[in-house]
Amino acid sequence: MLRLRPIGLMAIGHACVDVYQGAVPALVPFLVAERGLGYVAVSGITLAATLLSSVVQPVFGVLTDRRPLAWLIPVAMTTAGLGIALVGVGDTYLLSWLAAALSGLGVAAYHPEAARMARAVSGGSHVGMSWFSVGGNVGFALAPVLVTPVMAAGGLSLTPLLVVPALVGAVITRLAVRSARLVAGGNRMQRPRSDDWPSFLRLSAIMVCRSIVFVGLGTFIALYAGQRVGGGTTTGGVALFVLFAAGALGTLLGGRFATRYGRVRTMRTSYAVAVPAIAALVFVPGPAFFGILALTAIAMSIPFSLHVTLGQDFLPGRVGTAGGMTLGLAVSIGGVATPVLGTIAEHTSLRVALSPLIALVLTGCLMGFALNEPATG
Repeated sequence: MLRLRPIGLMAIGHACVDVYQGAVPALVPFLVAERGLGYVAVSGITLAATLLSSVVQPVFGVLTDRRPLAWLIPVAMTTAGLGIALVGVGDTYLLSWLAAALSGLGVAAYHPEAARMARAVSGGSHVGMSWFSVGGNVGFALAPVLVTPVMAAGGLSLTPLLVVPALVGAVITRLAVRSARLVAGGNRMQRPRSDDWPSFLRLSAIMVCRSIVFVGLGTFIALYAGQRVGGGTTTGGVALFVLFAAGALGTLLGGRFATRYGRVRTMRTSYAVAVPAIAALVFVPGPAFFGILALTAIAMSIPFSLHVTLGQDFLPGRVGTAGGMTLGLAVSIGGVATPVLGTIAEHTSLRVALSPLIALVLTGCLMGFALNEPATG
């Protein structure tokens, strides 16, 4: 029972920081409406929030493997919130881009140390890690719920209000860190097994495919929903909520399915379901749009927490590096591809731009058959 409290607090903290990853796509329709930005420009904002995170995240992972940096968690969270709060303050595109990059830096600093600590307090349980992971999904899901009403009420000038979740989360996280130290101190660390880099790199390739798909959907699904269903920015906010809320449900289901069927088998099956689901999302017309979107999000999110525990079991001697890449790098790197999707959309249509995501899901599904369950003894 002692483990439940710090894991629960850390899951709440994870939700507070990942609000700011979800906030970027939630701001996209308002950046388009108020500042007249095109697809390439708004995808550049997403790139700003993810590229710096992708580059520096492995560095933070290496640092946390060398020594604990518990103080970094609340500091990183506050930085992530401050960046998003500043996106709407400046009148120029450059200032907004830099603010998004600052938020991405905070996200990068948070994940490796938080994942390392969550691993310690859960005793290496991938079920415990699934609860920590779902906190991030909840944060993504809450982002449009928090951002859309605030932006609808006062526009981009009200983005400073968006720092509030970071401040609340920083307080909660300090309590989590204090509790985590007590629990982690009572856990005896076993001698780590040797690292399996080939399997980890194959898993990373799968996660990159997933990242491009999920970040691409997160960036453009609000605009695509407006085109397919109508309703403008309100419809876009609903679509983002469905995407992220269904993703949170999928993460919880992933832990249950993995317990019964195994992590690798569950991952393969979920990606196999995701292939026709995302094809239907892109091409099937009509009111079924939101249902198909929910199915796509669930199928794409079932493997999310499993990636984390698989990565840490493939690299048992480098759990900070593994956690940073699985929770951060492999999630945020998808933003690097969004300008490509934006360019395709500007020259053709959003439907054409989203079509390559089907091939990426299929690629990730096929690569899953090259993985085996890691030894955990």
